[in-house]
Amino acid sequence: MASAALRPQAGRVFGLAALLAMPAAALSGCVQRTRTVAPPIAPPVQEEVRPAPPSRLPADETRNRVAVLVPLSGGNAALGQSILNSANLALLDTGGQRIRITAYDTAAGAAAAANDAVAEGNGLILGPLLAEDVRAVAPVARHAGLPVIAFSNDVSVAGDGVYLMGFTPAQSIQRVVSYAHAQGANRFGALVPTSVYGERAARAMNAAVEGAGGRLVGVQTFDPGPAGARGAATRLVAQGATDAVLLADVPRMVLPAVPIVRQSSPQPRLLATERWATESNIGANVGLRGAWFAAPSDGLFNQLRTRYRARYNSAPYRLASMGYDAVLLVVRVAADWPIGRPFPARALRDPGGFTGVDGAFRFGRDGIAERALEVREVNATGTTTVSPAPRGFN
Repeated sequence: MASAALRPQAGRVFGLAALLAMPAAALSGCVQRTRTVAPPIAPPVQEEVRPAPPSRLPADETRNRVAVLVPLSGGNAALGQSILNSANLALLDTGGQRIRITAYDTAAGAAAAANDAVAEGNGLILGPLLAEDVRAVAPVARHAGLPVIAFSNDVSVAGDGVYLMGFTPAQSIQRVVSYAHAQGANRFGALVPTSVYGERAARAMNAAVEGAGGRLVGVQTFDPGPAGARGAATRLVAQGATDAVLLADVPRMVLPAVPIVRQSSPQPRLLATERWATESNIGANVGLRGAWFAAPSDGLFNQLRTRYRARYNSAPYRLASMGYDAVLLVVRVAADWPIGRPFPARALRDPGGFTGVDGAFRFGRDGIAERALEVREVNATGTTTVSPAPRGFN
């Protein structure tokens, strides 16, 4: 793919706190067009009426087209709409005059949506959300020379022109293990579900403990259900004393194991993954208090939530921040993206990274977003940050 010359931009960031101080811009670049009978939550100022196939959208001589591929019908429609709304809100907040967003419904067929996006002159694809949809979209985009910034967290679909915005367990586990080791933990254990997520968590735990200089006493897998969790915890405790134990699943799935793990002497610190970040009232269960987990900070997301409510009269999904941050990234690169030319894909590899609602992030050679995460501790009222997220990358 041809690339335009890039100016150094490591110091340029678009944090939501700064954006909120900016005057609202017209939504001239924001287009929300779907292929579903359900209307958008809040239609933007401009609408494009799609003619009957096979006609295509007219050329735009003042803006580059960016496709947003998300589910806008079916079971994941609410989440897809929330991501799209947040993407539109980012364009509004930044006044991205050089970008035009067009939405495509992946629920009707991800490959077909990608083909439409290519045919209608889009130079970049944001999305899809689901890993299987990314697999369907990737060859279409690759053939057309379009980068894909997907919202999936399945690392198996990253690379070769596909970049992942999703939050992966490996980075969360590495961060919390590193923090626990710095606080004196040396012997680690883990309980992981018998699933693809569990397999990846186990590999990540092994790499994180080795990287921190600790010792992995054991990893036990468990099937869904209280009996499975209790059995895995019993086996892990029998393997020897641990200073910290990773519970690699949502709280309700690991709760039966907690009393058994906590009966060990000395009592180990509980560690968890990014899956705990979206749990409400997490400290209501006394057994979970004191646990540590790593996740993006909620500080700027809370501001996004306020802005989102004011515009759409509803609350955004937590994952909607990816749509917002993806557009912030595009707006940053847009100054070096000549109208009608290929997207400057090498800008995505800026070692200084980008800053958004979920903090600092940058894409590695594998296409996976490396994120600056904070460590939180569960307490009676929710969580407290015990180790703030780094503001950027060295």
